[in-house]
Amino acid sequence: MTAFTPGAFGAPSPVAFDDLLDCIHASNFDRPTLVVSRARVAEQYDALAAGLGRARIHYAVKANPAPQIIRTLVEKGSRFDAASRGEIELCLSQGAKGCDISFGNTVKRPSDIAFAHAAGVTLFAADSEAEVDKIAANAPGAQVYLRVIVENSNADWPLSRKFGCAHTALPELLNYARDAGVNVVGLSFHVGSQTRQAAFWTPVLDAISRLWHAARAAGHDLSVLNLGGGFPAQYDTAVEGATSYAAAVMRAVSERFGDVPYIMAEPGRGLVAEAGHIAAEVMLVSRKSADDLHRWVFLDIGMFSGLAETMGEAVRYAITTLRDGEEAGPCVLAGPSCDSADILYEHRPVMLPLSLTHGDKVIIRNCGAYTSSYSSVGFNGFPPLAVVVI
Repeated sequence: MTAFTPGAFGAPSPVAFDDLLDCIHASNFDRPTLVVSRARVAEQYDALAAGLGRARIHYAVKANPAPQIIRTLVEKGSRFDAASRGEIELCLSQGAKGCDISFGNTVKRPSDIAFAHAAGVTLFAADSEAEVDKIAANAPGAQVYLRVIVENSNADWPLSRKFGCAHTALPELLNYARDAGVNVVGLSFHVGSQTRQAAFWTPVLDAISRLWHAARAAGHDLSVLNLGGGFPAQYDTAVEGATSYAAAVMRAVSERFGDVPYIMAEPGRGLVAEAGHIAAEVMLVSRKSADDLHRWVFLDIGMFSGLAETMGEAVRYAITTLRDGEEAGPCVLAGPSCDSADILYEHRPVMLPLSLTHGDKVIIRNCGAYTSSYSSVGFNGFPPLAVVVI
């Protein structure tokens, strides 16, 4: 959390103070600060739930682990996808029950598996024989879903290498788990982060459904389908509304899988990204030479203090300033640290007002996901991203 003083960010709008932008405009933050609205998180949860229908939301805690957000989602009836013992402990501390948490990381310490099992977690992910063995030894009787690699993805960030077993390895892994006495209840996959269109799910669902039906035909009683994440947020371009997007995905799932007893969805970005904005400040505007085509605009926040997803310019955040409406021009946007990699946007320069100068406030829009959770602890002496939840 961070201290803030009302009245220094610009003239407050006539809307109620508890609105997200009103809080930012009416406040003076002493460092880069993510401001997140619990009301907007709740609204987005309702929108996704309406489209997902019978599928249950397991919020991906890693997207934004603010305790207030977890508490809000507990009150909404959400379940949770946790990647570590720490995330499980966080959910439990905010009122979640162990049985509502899945341990979705396929790389786990045996002691953490045992802790989760003792805490009431019953659903675990695996993608290898070694992980199956760890679960069998440390969480007897647990239910396991096997993660499969997605080969065909149109997501902005495909997740097709680090986690999951190959399609050809799945039959053998299913048999291995059964022989080890592990209760494999289903399959999981991840279509890729920021999958902008619901239609992009089609080839992935086609491939996974073939594996699903083949496994059932081989005698494996699968009853859990974990759709993972991929639900998009709006950044610099518009995306389909959450309800219609989720409904389209679920129609495609029903057509291919039929009446699955339990369907999980793990939105993270799609649930919290649009619920938060970052209040930041311009530290310097300069040119490298008199004939430099682009200005360099340095902010007090960079890749190592919350904006890690600008790596490779993968996520293009929308940025607003108090000078918007004035003549604008292209600029390279960079963070404040001494690391030369701390450049946010260079290959596709950002259009910002030509009058922009040091001390000006900027708002980085729709960055409630994967900013505070990626923020480093004091790299180069700059403080990690502060968080205010309203």
